[in-house]
Formats: sequence, structure tokens, C-alpha cells
Amino acid sequence: MKARVAPGGGRRLVIAIDGPSGAGKSTAGRALARRLGYLFLDTGAMYRALGLKALRAGVPLDAEAALAELARTTRIELAGSGDVVSLDGEDVSGAIRTREVSAAASRVSVHPSVRRVMVAHQQEMGRAGGVVLDGRDVGTVVFPHADVKFYVDADPRRRAERRHAELAAAGTASDVDAIEREIRARDHADSTRSDSPLTRAPGAVYLDTTGLAPEEVVQRMAAIVEERLRA
Repeated sequence: MKARVAPGGGRRLVIAIDGPSGAGKSTAGRALARRLGYLFLDTGAMYRALGLKALRAGVPLDAEAALAELARTTRIELAGSGDVVSLDGEDVSGAIRTREVSAAASRVSVHPSVRRVMVAHQQEMGRAGGVVLDGRDVGTVVFPHADVKFYVDADPRRRAERRHAELAAAGTASDVDAIEREIRARDHADSTRSDSPLTRAPGAVYLDTTGLAPEEVVQRMAAIVEERLRA
């Protein structure tokens, strides 16, 4: 797989943000990157893009070898503030945000050989520094020596309500109870997978966003980053 990121921003710290789906880590990470003038790398979007391609190509989501080969031959590009995702030259920024693709991404991401391909490219993309990366194993596997690590969490019900609101704003009907069940199922799959499970990295700053507005989360992160920059 070939992955590229549009240039921009300074090259300084590597900031890793991990946490479960819907906790607000992408929203916070994107805003933090803008504030610092850093690149934002949404690693979850990479898995979503691969999941979308697998669905389109009819590759079984439990076929590890076929999925790993698909990853090696797929071109994923991230641009802008991480909200523009291109799959083999096609803008799939909206297409990867469906519930079906989210479920596919979770299944694709459990395969060790797939993760090795993805992690290698994520490391290549962020090695120069001046980046904010979000995902589920950024601080533990992708960049275990990141300069700053955060673990962003929130109550599953609150995460489901946020997702329900996002879908409603996009004109898509959904059931908040069903979303919560899906979130809990994905949490279990992500935290119990044998390869690179979702876990809080040593030294990561824990942020519970259940009762926080997005700007409050970013302010807290920025204060910690600025403290590290002064150290």
C-alpha cells in the first residue's frame, strides 16, 4: 500500500491520541493539529478506506492473506486537516463514514498481517514529527515513543448519542440503542484482539470527554502540549 499526506505545518512533536470509537479523539486531534500548525493523521480513516475497498471488491473480511495483499496494493491519501480521504484517487471522505464501513474497518483491523502493512505506512507518514495521530494503537504500537500521548474515553451511551446526532445532521435515520450496541461490540473486539489491542499506553494522559465540549478537550490537550514544548 502507498500512503501520502499533503504537506503542511511545522515539524516538531509526535502526538498520539488513542481511544475507543466515538470518544471524540478525531475531532479533538484535528482541532489540536490546526492550533499547533501540525499535520493530522487519522489512522482510523485508513482502516475505513481499506474496509470500504474490501466490501466493494467482495474480499471476505475474515480472509487475512487476501486483505493484507489488498492493503499492499491500495493507495490511500490523507489531505487537508485529515478530513479528506482518497482511495486509489477517489474521494471517499463521506463513503467511509457509514455504519457498514465502520463495522468492516473493525473486522479488517483485527488481522496482524494487515496491521503490519498499515502500521509501517503510518510510521513513515509521521516519522518527521510535527504530527497528531489518532487511532487505537498509536501510543502503544505505531509510535510507542511519541512525545505526548493521550487516551480519550467517554461513556458508551454518550458516544452513541453523539453518533446518532451526526447521522441525523447528515439526514440519515438511526436508532441510538442499536448504535450503542454496535459501539460496545466494537469496544470488545478492539480491546480483546490478539494483535495491537486497544489499551491505554504507559504515560498517556487520560481524558474523559463524557461531559466536556470539544473545545474544552482541545484546550486541555493544548495546555499539556505547550507544557511539554517548554520542558
